[in-house]
Amino acid sequence: MKINVLMSPLNADELYFTGKTTVVIDVLRATSVIANALNNGAREVIPVGSVDFAMKISGNAHGGQTLLCGERNTVMIEGFSLGNSPLEFTQEVVQGKSIILFTTNGSKAIVRAKFSANLFTASYNNLKAIADHLLKLGNDVEIMCAGKNGMFSLEDTACAGKLISELMNGDKTIELADAAKASLVINNSYNDDLQIHLANTEHGQLLIQNKFDEDIKFCATENNIEIIPIFQDGVIKVLKQETE
Repeated sequence: MKINVLMSPLNADELYFTGKTTVVIDVLRATSVIANALNNGAREVIPVGSVDFAMKISGNAHGGQTLLCGERNTVMIEGFSLGNSPLEFTQEVVQGKSIILFTTNGSKAIVRAKFSANLFTASYNNLKAIADHLLKLGNDVEIMCAGKNGMFSLEDTACAGKLISELMNGDKTIELADAAKASLVINNSYNDDLQIHLANTEHGQLLIQNKFDEDIKFCATENNIEIIPIFQDGVIKVLKQETE
C-alpha cells in the first residue's frame, strides 16, 4: 500500500485519477460540511465546479427537496439557501434533502477527481472511519488537499498527515511518497490544541474575520462522525457497508 499526497488540485489533471482510490480533504470547510450534512440525514451532496452549473441543476429540481448551498471567499452566495458553515447543516434543515454544493476550493477538488475508481471525502470529523475503510480496501491511495485557490493549505496538508498516521497505525508496511512524508512531518508538529492550529492558518484567520469562529471549533473536532462519504455517479452519499 503506497500513499501519495497532492498538496493542490492543480498538481494533477482529471485523467490522472482514473482507476485510483482518492481521498479529498478540505478541512475549512467543505469536507467537514459534507460529513455533517450526510450524518444529519441529507439524501446526497452534489458537488459542482461553478456557480453557473449549480444554478442550472437547481433550476431542474422540483418539490422543494433541493438546497442550493455554498460560498465565495467564505461568504454565502446571494440567492443560495445555505453557505458553507457546517453548523448550518442541521438535521432539521437537511434531512432528506439533496444538497447542491459549490465552494471556492473543496467542491472543485472533488469534481477534479471524479474519474477515481473510489473517491471519498475526509475531514478531522470522520478521519478514523476513512482510515479504517482504506485499510480494508488495501489499495494505493491518493490524498488530495483542496488547498486555497490552487495553492498550499496548511490545514489540509496537516489533516492528510493525520490520516496517514492513522493508516500507519493499522499497517506498518505502508510506503510513503515524499509529499506524504512531508504531510506526516507537518502533522507531527501539531503538539498543541488542534483548534488553535486551525485558527492560526491563513484560512482560519479569514474565517475569524468573517465571524465563523464556531466553524473552526467544529472542524477541529476529531472523529465525532463515523460515516464514509463516497462520490459515485456525480453525487456523494453515505457508503453502505456490509454487516458481518
